[in-house]
Amino acid sequence: MTRLDPIARRALGRTLSRLATASVAESVSQDPGPAPMPFETARIGFTGAPGAGKSTLISRLAKRRLAVCRERGGVAVIGIDPTSPLSGGSILGDRIRMDNVANESDLYIRSLSSRASHDGLTDNIADLLNAVESYGFREILLETVGVGQAEHAVRHAVDTLVMVLQPNAGDAIQAMKSGILELADIYVINKADLTGAARTAAEVRGIVQHHRGEGKWLPPVIKVARDRPEDITALDNAVSDHLDWSSRWRDSAEILRLRRRYHVQSLIARRVLEVLSDRPELLEEVSVRDSYLRTVQALTKDRHLLSETRENPPDGKK
Repeated sequence: MTRLDPIARRALGRTLSRLATASVAESVSQDPGPAPMPFETARIGFTGAPGAGKSTLISRLAKRRLAVCRERGGVAVIGIDPTSPLSGGSILGDRIRMDNVANESDLYIRSLSSRASHDGLTDNIADLLNAVESYGFREILLETVGVGQAEHAVRHAVDTLVMVLQPNAGDAIQAMKSGILELADIYVINKADLTGAARTAAEVRGIVQHHRGEGKWLPPVIKVARDRPEDITALDNAVSDHLDWSSRWRDSAEILRLRRRYHVQSLIARRVLEVLSDRPELLEEVSVRDSYLRTVQALTKDRHLLSETRENPPDGKK
């Protein structure tokens, strides 16, 4: 695919909307069709504290990536925005912050709420990414909600992980405490025209070099300022370099296994939430042990539930 026409855009939009709100039973019962060839689509993840400028950085980088990928399938941007734990609502503002690239014909942008997910991603993210890949995009740029210990999940969902930090905000220390600083492949000191950018970059380089293993990829630390286009060029080159390195050295079978593990684990966790929400009486047992055992018993009945969903698929699809 070299151009996503309006009909295909609407079809993809409807598919993502359906998958984003699908229950666990609906998600498991989806007909996957032919399995896609692994790693034909490169996944590039972006994580970092709220306010670090991830969306703006992605919009600038997307133009560069699109120049390379336009004739090879184009680029999709998936932004995850936080869902309010009180109202359940979400302000899907990523598209606004990416307004300067929104009209690119070979660029697809979709904002999604995190819903019940607590790992920086969103419910059914594995299904959503697979759906986007099925449309033939060469690259997917995935923006997480923020940075934290729960966001280790993104590591297994993408091929290249970019961590976005800002000067003098304590981001590097917090990320180091959470453990995620050791997981990224590229570090960006965004808003590098602010005071303290050089010191923050030096701190991150020291941490990265300390944790680097022998023969492993050495993550670059790149300072990016708003008015320096050469900084985006450096980031673009670093992403390409890591994707090339990864294609030569990764264990494809292990990556697929880890992605499957995350997918199954997230489905099980969501199903537990569904059961407890649908059957609050399970929490009224005399002991935690009894509540646990009755919840497990409720989960064992899912085989019947899944059989019913296959016979009566969502949207009347057979």
